[in-house]
Amino acid sequence: MESCDIFGTDGMRGRVNQWPMTVDFTMHVGRVLATLFRKNGRRVRIVVGKDTRLSGHIFESALVSGICSMGGDVLSVGVLPTPAIAFFTRRLSADVGVAISASHNTYEDNGIKLFSQEGTKFSKDIEANINALLTKKDGTRPYSPVDDIGQCFHVDNATRRYVARVKRSIPKTVALQGIKVVVDCANGAAYKAAPMILRDLGATVFPINDMPDGININRDCGAVYPAQLASAVLAHRADMGVAYDGDADRMVLADENGCVVHGDALLATFTFALLESGQLRGRGIVTTQMSNTGLEKVLQSHGLHLVRAPIGDQQVFSEMVAGGYNFGGETSGHFIFLDHSPTGDGLLASLQILSLMWKTGKRVSDLIVPVALLPQKSINLRVKAKPPLDQIPGFHAVMADSEKQLGKNGRIIARYSGTEPIFRVMVEGENPELVSHIAETIAGVVKREAVA
Repeated sequence: MESCDIFGTDGMRGRVNQWPMTVDFTMHVGRVLATLFRKNGRRVRIVVGKDTRLSGHIFESALVSGICSMGGDVLSVGVLPTPAIAFFTRRLSADVGVAISASHNTYEDNGIKLFSQEGTKFSKDIEANINALLTKKDGTRPYSPVDDIGQCFHVDNATRRYVARVKRSIPKTVALQGIKVVVDCANGAAYKAAPMILRDLGATVFPINDMPDGININRDCGAVYPAQLASAVLAHRADMGVAYDGDADRMVLADENGCVVHGDALLATFTFALLESGQLRGRGIVTTQMSNTGLEKVLQSHGLHLVRAPIGDQQVFSEMVAGGYNFGGETSGHFIFLDHSPTGDGLLASLQILSLMWKTGKRVSDLIVPVALLPQKSINLRVKAKPPLDQIPGFHAVMADSEKQLGKNGRIIARYSGTEPIFRVMVEGENPELVSHIAETIAGVVKREAVA
C-alpha cells in the first residue's frame, strides 16, 4: 500500500485501473468505511450512488462487497447527481454517503466522494483519519462472520424523490409554462433528473447530451464545454440554457442570446436576489481565490463583503459555517445555498434562476448583475509529474518578478490541481497584455520541469 495523501480537493480521483482507482483498493475503501463508522456494534448504513461512466459498475460492486464483508449495509440509489447522495445520506439516516464519480473528468477517470451523515463533505481531519487507515497495512478489523455480513438494499424511486426535494427549494407557486429551456446533461448523472424536474414545473425542455453510453460523459459537452449549450439556445430560440458537469454538482448558464454567463456574475446575481428578499445572512458571501476582484468591488459598493476560501466547495462550506453565511460558491459553477443544501447542487441552482425569472418577469440577460471583470488569463497545463513548485528552478524568481510587475492591483494563483495531473495558473491585473504574458511565462517555467 502506498503511503501518501489519497484525498485531493474533492475526494479521491484517478485513472481507472491505476492506483488508487483499482477494484482492490475500492474494496478496501469499503472495508475501512464500514470499520471506522461502526458504533457500539450497530450495523453501519452507507448510501452508494454513481454517475454514468463505464467503470462505475466495477467500483460500485467492489465498494458494496467491501462494506458488506465487514457487516455493513448498503443503500444503493443508482445513477444520481452527487448532491442527491448527500440528500439521501441525511434522509435515510445513513452513517456515510459515497458518490462514485470523477465529476467533470472524462470517462477514463473515476473517483470517490464522501459525505457525512449530515450530508456535508468530510472535514480535513476526518479525511486524514480515513487516509491513515487506507494507507495502513491493516487498517480494518477482521472480516465479519458469515451470519453478520451486510446486505445491499436498492432505494425505490430515488430519482423522483430527489427531484421532489430540489423542487421544494422554490415556492410552490412557481410555474414555468411558456418558458423554453435547453438542458445539457453532459451525458452524466443528471440525464434523467434535470429534464424531469423542469418538465414537472411546466417548462418546455430541449435536452442535449442526455444519452450516456458509459464513455461519452463530459466529452466536449456540459459545464466545461458550454459552446454546444450556447448554440442550442439560439437554435431552439430558448429563454435560457443550463449545462451541468458529469455529476451535476455545478451549473453553467446561458442567456436567451446564447451568451454564457460568467460564474462571478451569477454569484453576484444570487447574492443580490437573496439580499433583496431579506434572506442573505452575514452581509456577504464566501467564494475562492479564483473569483475576480470585480465581484469583490460590486459587493463592496453595496456594503457587502467577500470572504475568500481555499479552492474547493468543501473549503467554501467550512468558511460559510464558520462565518455565519448562507450563500457561497465558486466561479466554476458550484453554488451552495445553505438554507436548502449543504453542498453544491447544479439542479437546485438552476431552479433559483428560473424562480427569479418567474418572480420578476425578466429575461435572463436582464436579471444578471453586471460585474466589471479585471483582465484574467488562466492556463491549464497537463503534467507528467508534480514536483514542488518552490523547488522548480526559476519558479520563485519569475513569481517575484511577476508580482512586482502587476503591482498592488494584480493577483497570481499558481497550483497543481487536486483532482487531475494539471498545473493551473491564473493571473489577474489591469493590463490584459501583461496578464497574458505573465501567465504564459509562469506556465513555461513549470512546463520545462513537469512535462518533459
